[in-house]
This record gives sequence, C-alpha cells and structure tokens, in this order.
Amino acid sequence: NKAINSITASTLGKKSEKLFENLFEDMVLTSSKLGRDVKSRSILIAKVMKSIDTIDFELENTEIDVLGDAYEYLIGMYAATAGKKAGEFYTPQSVSKLLSLLATDGLKQTKAVCDCACGSGSLLLQVGRCVKVGHYYGNECNPTTYNLARMNMILHNIHYEQFDIRHTDTIADGGENSSSWEEKYQVQVANPPYSQKWSASDKYMKDDRFSPYGKLAPKSYEDMAFLEHMIFHMAEDDARIAVLLPHGVLFRGGAEEAIRTYIVKNLNYLDAVIGLAPNCFYGTSIPVSLLVLKNDRGQNKDNILFIDASKEYEPGKNQNSITEENVQKILNAYKDRKDIEKFCHKASMKEIEENGYNLNITRYVDTFDEEPELDLAEIDKELKEAMAERDSLMSEYEKFAKELGL
Repeated sequence: NKAINSITASTLGKKSEKLFENLFEDMVLTSSKLGRDVKSRSILIAKVMKSIDTIDFELENTEIDVLGDAYEYLIGMYAATAGKKAGEFYTPQSVSKLLSLLATDGLKQTKAVCDCACGSGSLLLQVGRCVKVGHYYGNECNPTTYNLARMNMILHNIHYEQFDIRHTDTIADGGENSSSWEEKYQVQVANPPYSQKWSASDKYMKDDRFSPYGKLAPKSYEDMAFLEHMIFHMAEDDARIAVLLPHGVLFRGGAEEAIRTYIVKNLNYLDAVIGLAPNCFYGTSIPVSLLVLKNDRGQNKDNILFIDASKEYEPGKNQNSITEENVQKILNAYKDRKDIEKFCHKASMKEIEENGYNLNITRYVDTFDEEPELDLAEIDKELKEAMAERDSLMSEYEKFAKELGL
C-alpha cells in the first residue's frame, strides 16, 4: 500500500490531482480472494510483480503499447468469465473496432470523441486507433468501472489533460446544470445498458435533450433516452454517432415509435441500421443492432442503408465472435451503399414512410431462404427402390427363419 499511497501523494497540489483521486480505492490487497492468509496473499502478489518485472517496457517498436495492451487484455479475460456483469464494462474488441470505423469513416482526425456509457474506456481507445483524437470524454456511473476507465487511459499513455472521464449518471445527471451540458462532440460511440429501466419522470419533458420528441422513452426501456442524449451533444458540423442498441428500438410502438419517427423524418440523421450476430456480447445472447447517425448526410439524405449481418460471425464454444473479415465486409457494404441480395438494401425515405417508420431489418432485407424445389419423380423412384430393398431383405429373413424352424 505504501507504493500506491506514494503515487497518489505525488499528485497533491498538482493539475493531475483530481485524476488520481480515489483511483485505487478498489484495490484491496488484504482481500481473501487473493489468499486465505497474509503469507498466501503475499506470495501471489509477489508472483504478479515478478511477472510484470519481466516485461520490457523500453521496446524500440513504439507501435506496441505493452502496458496498455496487457491491461486491456486482462480486462477482456476478466470479461469473458464475468457473466452478465461483463456487458456493463466491456465491448468485444472486434465490435469496438467496427463501431469505431463506422463512426470515423472519412475522418483522419477529430477534435473530440465521447462515450456516454464508457465502461472500461476500451471503446474510446479504439476510436483513437482509427483516427487522431484531440480529447477523450466519457461518463460512467459505476465507481469501480470508472476507475478501470481512468487506469486504462493512463496505461495507454493518454495525457491527463487529454481525457475527461466523469463518474456520473448520463441521463439523471446530464441536465442543463451539468458540467458537460454545453459540450458538443464530432464523434460519439456507445454501448449503453440494454433495456434498462429508468424513472421517465415528467421533469425530463423540460429537458432540452428529450423535449423536442414530444414523448419520453418508456420506463421499461431507457434505450432511446441514451440515443436522444447523444443526438443533443452532436457538434454542428459533420457529427456522427455509432451506437449499439437492442433490436426493440427499431420496431416497438408507442413513445419509441414517436421518437424513432422524429429522428428519421424531422431530423433525418439516421444513416444506417446494421443487425449484428447473436451471442457476440458479454452478458447477453440476444442479437444487437448498430445504428449510425450523421447530421450531415449529403447525398445519402434520401435513403437509409439496412444491413443484415446476423450471419457474419465465427461460432465459438461459449460466445460467437465477429472476425476481421466480417468487419471488413460490413464496412465495405456501408461505404458502397449498394444492394446485395439477402445482405443489404438502400431503402428510400418513401419506402420507410410506407412501413410506418418501422425499421425492423427484415422489412427491408429479404433473409428468407427458399426450400429447394422437390423433384417428385426422383422421390418416387427412391421410394420404390427402398421398398424393393425392404421386400428383398424380408424375403431373405423369412428364408433364414424357416431354416431355423422359427
């Protein structure tokens, strides 16, 4: 603990003091999870320290971020065994990469990127691998995960003046009195909690994030509230959003239908709807949709692209994974915006209006595989051959039975 206290004390009175505030509060070296007694815990901690000491942090290849990548690898390993809780703080790297590539398509750099449900911060860092990022912003309500995100930034050598991770509830604390109210971002990515309940209090109808839509997201589903929050924080020019949401937001009625219609018809921000494969996420086996929104859609303002990528995955024992090849296929389809049978369709605004602004992917991409046409003559022939073989076997059986006196 002396080493930890020394690190924290070294920041007192400096600009970085707030960054290290309570950063290590979840590190309990006396926990029984590390061993039953002081001796066993000390042995385990010593083994970890010795293993870390073998890592060469002075590698000449600056493309390799040894410490940061090792930390993120450990987060991923923990997520793989954490069950449902894993979805709260970690998005699989292949999905993060797809999300980031879609959000930054056509960009070389961005002034700011934000994740309003940042978890461990891995999705923010993935954006930084795609384009040069000026500043990273993130919100996280879970204190332990909030600390994970800050550590992740530090260990990936992101300067403390270049990121701002906040311990806050995005929806409840993100009103006009929040420190982030005036902030606008060119790039936003998020994998918020799916179908989470929220208060849907009448006070939110006076909140500029939600009031334009005329209705609030239902109490049982907070999904649309996250999307509305992100739309509110879009920068004026060439802002884009890539967000993961449950399929229900695409077709549920009531308030969600009203919000969906406003986004498509009044704002015209929705650029693409992508259905991902099932069982690719920690904590849930349900398939998830990926929405891409832009406030400057240029020549694509008269259409929305629908991609059915539900078959784009590699099966795994416990979880499916989206491969590099799958990512590239989806990305190419998004960029080309051309119809591909049973995979993607560029739907006109008239087509979407005729469907009552229902965005269910199966309404636009025909995924039905027809049964092969039956050859009745061939079936009749095979049946007769089978019956003849049966008669032959019965005749042979009766012959042997007679010889045995049965």
